Amino acid sequence: MGALAIPSLYLWGLDSNKTIALSILVPIALFMTLVDVSRLRNWPMWQLFRPLSGSMVRKHEEEGDFTGAFYILWMFCLVIAIFDPIIASISASFIIVGDTLAALIGRRYGKHRFRGKSLEGSLACLFGTLVVAYVGSSLFAIPLAITVIGAFVATIVEAIPDFIDDNLSVPLISALVMTLIAPIFGLDNLHSIWTLN
Repeated sequence: MGALAIPSLYLWGLDSNKTIALSILVPIALFMTLVDVSRLRNWPMWQLFRPLSGSMVRKHEEEGDFTGAFYILWMFCLVIAIFDPIIASISASFIIVGDTLAALIGRRYGKHRFRGKSLEGSLACLFGTLVVAYVGSSLFAIPLAITVIGAFVATIVEAIPDFIDDNLSVPLISALVMTLIAPIFGLDNLHSIWTLN
């Protein structure tokens, strides 16, 4: 949940400046890539970072996958580079809040399982994304319908078994859908709305 600081800093601290945001995030993402590759290949560099990882590395990551931090950092780089600042921030917040709630509730209370997920976890994800949708709509004067549709898309994508890590797929697909439907609701230039608020 601490990753929510990134969209907040991007919108308010950096005034939605893509160039500055990417000049900060890309080097951090590259460094995280180097750390992850050193972990996967068991390079000596990894021994420096192993004590810091503690129990944060999940089982599938130990078995040869990149960590969630790797995907989250590159996700921020991609949504900031591709999408309007508001859409980028809301879609990134969908995965941060929704996936966190899905994991917490699904692991503890998930009884109705499907393909490694649970109905309870997916409902928790939907709740979290709808909260983000409401807050995003209220803060940025975007029609609630746009963000609610984005929330449902994010939840559906999160529930699909991972062919691409959901830390990447959820924000990218929900941001794309919100961008495509925005003109239907009369929003042709979302950035101009942001600069007016």
